[in-house]
Amino acid sequence: MKKYLIFSLALTITLAAAVYQRLTGPTHPKRVSYLIDSVEYKSKLIRSGESDKDTKITLHLPINAIATLHYKRFKVNEDFSSIPFLAVDENRQEAYLPKMPAAAKLEYYIEIVEGANTHFLFKENPITIRYKDPVPAWVLIPHILFMFLAMLFSNLTGLQATFNIPSYKQNITVSLALLFLGGLILGPIVQKYAFGAYWTGFPFGYDLTDNKTLIAFAAWLIAFITNRKNNRPVMVILAAVVTIIIFSIPHSLFGSELDYESGKVITGFVHSLCLF
Repeated sequence: MKKYLIFSLALTITLAAAVYQRLTGPTHPKRVSYLIDSVEYKSKLIRSGESDKDTKITLHLPINAIATLHYKRFKVNEDFSSIPFLAVDENRQEAYLPKMPAAAKLEYYIEIVEGANTHFLFKENPITIRYKDPVPAWVLIPHILFMFLAMLFSNLTGLQATFNIPSYKQNITVSLALLFLGGLILGPIVQKYAFGAYWTGFPFGYDLTDNKTLIAFAAWLIAFITNRKNNRPVMVILAAVVTIIIFSIPHSLFGSELDYESGKVITGFVHSLCLF
């Protein structure tokens, strides 16, 4: 019975961390609510786009409201361009941001005119959207699955070590293997498809996603080595704690970014932060 309780607790912690990471990430849609003619409307404003197509921005608005999308290149001193929203039905309007190269960013805000009233959404603090190249499902899905399982087994192994359940020692190897496959093999392949580089973490850059994966792997490698001939559950607990902390950091923070002036992709900067 104790084993089932520990597994349930590990699963709960993993799911909670995954949801938290996704909801706090800079590429997760920005939720917004606004009043038009005393009626509340809600929308999700996109913060991630793909380089091969224009990005649709959807507003829930009555057909009599006139909305305009204003955008410009991120960190570039230029005027905002404007695109009108077009009505799709009586309560929905759409506009499209132009497609951009991988790692490029745009910033945008929305203007809504309703009769004599004008409303602005995020004019003072525009929303930032980052673009990436499409990632094939054959590599993206296994990457997400392996990273989720790595998190799950990390939490499970840490809890087993805490309660001195002997099976924690064999699960050290499982945790290390899942993290290696998901983070150090499939992760770089995903990044290569999305941004054109396999690795932008230490020692080549400051990409936080790459670096936190490296730290978690190092923590579990130390736990593996120190427990090969001896029982050192404290090292396992520390590895699990390090992993849950760093994987609770929002995904894509300090990620790849196109410098419009040089035309080069740099890392270490983000304005505003998929599961893993």
